[in-house]
Amino acid sequence: MKKIDFLYFDAGGGHRAAATALKAVLEQQNRPWEVRLVHVQEVLHSLDVFRKVTGIPLEDIYNLMLAKGWTLGSAQGLRFMQMVVRMNHRPTFKQLAQHWKDTQPDLVVSVVPNFNRVLFESLRSACPRVPYVTILTDLADYPPHFWVEPNQDQHFICGTTKAVEQVRAQGYSQDRIQQTSGMILRPMFYEPVTVDRDAERRRLGLDPAKPVGLVLFGGQGSKAMLEIAERLSGTQLILICGKNEKLAAQLRKLPSRATHVVEGFTTEIPKYMHLADFFIGKPGPGSISEAVAMGLPVIVERNAWTLPQERYNADWVREQGIGTVVSNFRDISTAVDELLRNLPRFQAAAKSIHNRAIFEIPGMLERILEKTSALS
Repeated sequence: MKKIDFLYFDAGGGHRAAATALKAVLEQQNRPWEVRLVHVQEVLHSLDVFRKVTGIPLEDIYNLMLAKGWTLGSAQGLRFMQMVVRMNHRPTFKQLAQHWKDTQPDLVVSVVPNFNRVLFESLRSACPRVPYVTILTDLADYPPHFWVEPNQDQHFICGTTKAVEQVRAQGYSQDRIQQTSGMILRPMFYEPVTVDRDAERRRLGLDPAKPVGLVLFGGQGSKAMLEIAERLSGTQLILICGKNEKLAAQLRKLPSRATHVVEGFTTEIPKYMHLADFFIGKPGPGSISEAVAMGLPVIVERNAWTLPQERYNADWVREQGIGTVVSNFRDISTAVDELLRNLPRFQAAAKSIHNRAIFEIPGMLERILEKTSALS
């Protein structure tokens, strides 16, 4: 039985979600593979320089930054983090190489950025014949040294034409690049939602005859949701705050002229998207892709506070005609009015995108394994 390792971090939550989703689908397909999830932060726990300096692990620093909205200057922060990764290359390499020797994988798949050089080089040192694959869980790379490292004997799986072009620009041949029809989504987004839409809206206090917006900023929420709720006081909203209980409490106290349903952490995102007519949130690849999979047009913000790796996502929204982009959520009322005036067009564009990436990737990984075996 082949041992397949998926490497992830918990920074932001999207990497673990992608790895977990792939593991679930592979196990459903009953392939002769042992799928193992490898939390890179745990493997490198003793080397976490950020934890040594601040007392807080790097993942927690990142998640706190998202929850507080401390993202201005994040491009410079990213480059500083990459510098720290390079400075600690040797001890990181040594620890990872020992991990590979101990665990002996047959295929290693990374769904994390920033660490792909040291992950690849340590694997190649410890297990020279084991193929290494990077799956970009962003719509595009943010070079240099984010997703794509040049001159590595590895494979890439990309969800957009833009990402494919970026990998090619780093010198990789077409036989090392495979393109899916989108981003990795959890299997639940392909399952039918059986709840009665109008009845469930009424149960929540929402008028079935009026539009409903879904506001979601990932698992940590965002203080931007307070401004959105205030400016859309007269619009029906479902606001999902994730694990940010303080934010949920603040939202529940806000007065509003229309029903605002506030939800904390939930595993029923598809259900709530089924109840909504449009989506408002940050331009994260996962949130946008989930909304589009459920046929929801999106409204996202793009400005100096937007994470650098997510800025292209807003451009992609415009390119695909699936929603609108605001420079600041102070303009959210105007954006909602514009979107609702053109709702059928935006909905049709969203529904025209058929993302089957999670079902395409297993076959891609199988072909990489077969190719490697043939060359052995």
